[in-house]
Amino acid sequence: MRGDGVYLRVPQMSDHAAWAALREESRAFLEPWEPIWPPDDLTKAAFRRRVRRYQDDLRRDVAYPFLLFREGDDALLGGLTLGLVRRGVAQACTLGYWVGMRHARKGYMLRGVKAALRFAFIDLGLQRVEAACLPSNMASIGLLEKAGFQREGYARRYLCIAGVWQDHLLFACLKDDLVL
Repeated sequence: MRGDGVYLRVPQMSDHAAWAALREESRAFLEPWEPIWPPDDLTKAAFRRRVRRYQDDLRRDVAYPFLLFREGDDALLGGLTLGLVRRGVAQACTLGYWVGMRHARKGYMLRGVKAALRFAFIDLGLQRVEAACLPSNMASIGLLEKAGFQREGYARRYLCIAGVWQDHLLFACLKDDLVL
């Protein structure tokens, strides 16, 4: 998937070194917004398990994980996942994302999210993409709003982030909300 100077693709084992380096250099930047990292999270073995799980998720149509790259130099910028895919009467999923610290606030993730929304609505046939973020994460709130998401609610103790069950703002983008 391509989108305005960026592209998304499914992670491969050959991505391990760049992924681990970007995550490690961005650790302090990312940890306040994510679940606690397992001790072996950045190892090649853990990444291999992650890639296998991703392949299984894709095969079962339950999640679509992507890494985000910059066109031109193929620099890894971050990642995003369309997860918890619900079919039937829901036709919905949940968006999660992260960006490396040196690439933050440069518009890359916004372009990646827009490409992922097109994929979700056109290729996957979904009607709704949901997202949640901590109320203090102003960058994430701004990203979601710029991407076309609307705030729908507040969920108490929604996710365990940084080892603490934390409240989240709930957002959603509907297929009809966007001009694709």
